[in-house]
Parts: sequence; structure tokens; C-alpha cells
Amino acid sequence: MEREDYMRLALAEAAACLDAGDVPVGCVVVDPAGEVIGAGRNRREARRDASAHAEIEAIRAACARLGSWRLTGCSLYVTLEPCPMCAGAILNARVAEVWYGAREEKTGCCGSVLNLFAEDFPCKAAVRGGLLEGESRALLQEFFRRRREI
Repeated sequence: MEREDYMRLALAEAAACLDAGDVPVGCVVVDPAGEVIGAGRNRREARRDASAHAEIEAIRAACARLGSWRLTGCSLYVTLEPCPMCAGAILNARVAEVWYGAREEKTGCCGSVLNLFAEDFPCKAAVRGGLLEGESRALLQEFFRRRREI
């Protein structure tokens, strides 16, 4: 699979949020062999849980699948730039690389507000943004358009 294919899986997770009332954010974690080992979507409203972000769900699923909290060598694909909580979880899980779609100007921690990945933590993750950004942004715009109609 190509990087865009993994991001399309994350976009499918995000799209599932549209009718559930949660901001559409989706995420997948891929192991070094290219297998998807975790997936998640934003479920803060559905679960009434501030920590129910897509990245946290995907990381938890990947850790359970591997039987370890270390996701060394894994890649994470998420439709929206990670927030501080998710960036911290990514760093703590030792994810090797992060690919995100749309920038998050209000809370993004890959460079929009601050860049936690540029700090001097023991484990580093390579970060690249803008992967299928248009599709990621379109889902977000659709969600907020629907919200304004209510």
C-alpha cells in the first residue's frame, strides 16, 4: 500500500464521525511491514470523554495488537494535525513517523501552534503534513456546515 492508501483508511474512519456528531478525525497505525495494526476515530461526544481522540484510540488498538506500549518503527496516519495530548501519546509510544492531512490552527502540535516533535525528547518522530489535505479539510468543512444548519 502507498501512503495515500493509509490516509484513505484514516479518512474512512473520519467519515464515520459525520453522522455520530463528532468532529471527523480518523487515524490508523501501520507497522513496519505495512500492516494496519490500529484504527480509531474521534468519539469525544459519543463517549463523553475528553481523551477519546482518534490518535488515542488507534494507539491503544495498536498497543493491544502488539502486546506492548512501544510502537517502535510504526507510522501513524491522521486526518488532522495532532493536539498536545495526542502528540504526547505519539511521542510516548515511540511512533517513528506521523503523516497528517489538514493543519489545526488552534491546537496543532506539529508546527501550527507549537511543535512538540521539535523538542528534545528521547524519542523522535518524523512529521509530514498535507497528505490528502484537501479530502481531510473537506470532511471538516462538511461537518461544520451541517452544524450551522441545525
